[in-house]
Amino acid sequence: MDQAKALTGKEKYRTQVTTASHTVIADEPTELGGKNTGMNPGELLCGSLAACTSITLRMYADRKKWPIETIAVDVTLNDEDKSNPVLSRVVTVNGNLDDQQKSRLLSIANACPMHKLLSRGIEIRTEVL
Repeated sequence: MDQAKALTGKEKYRTQVTTASHTVIADEPTELGGKNTGMNPGELLCGSLAACTSITLRMYADRKKWPIETIAVDVTLNDEDKSNPVLSRVVTVNGNLDDQQKSRLLSIANACPMHKLLSRGIEIRTEVL
C-alpha cells in the first residue's frame, strides 16, 4: 500500500508532500495566489502517470534486452470539460525498434499500474478530524 501526507502551513499555498522516504513540494502558480515553488496538483498527477509509464516500459525493455537508450513520456491533463477530463500521453523511445516492438510498448504502457488505476476509477473515502 502506498501512502503520502500533505502539510500546508500559512505560506500560500506551499505544501510539503512526504512519504516514508521522500519529500516533494507542491504549490499553486502565482496567478492562483501561490508562489510556484513546486508542481501543482494536476502536474503531480501527470507526473505520476508519466513516471509509472516510463518505469514500466524500461523494466519491460530491460527484460527483453531491447536496445533502448531513453524513454520519455509526456502527459497532459485537459480538464476544461469537467464531465470528461482527458489525460493525453506521448511516449518517445530512443532506440532501434521495429513496428512490432513499438506496438508491444503501447500495450505495456496501457498496462502500467497508474494507467490501470486511473482508467478504472477510484473510490475516495474522506474524514475530517
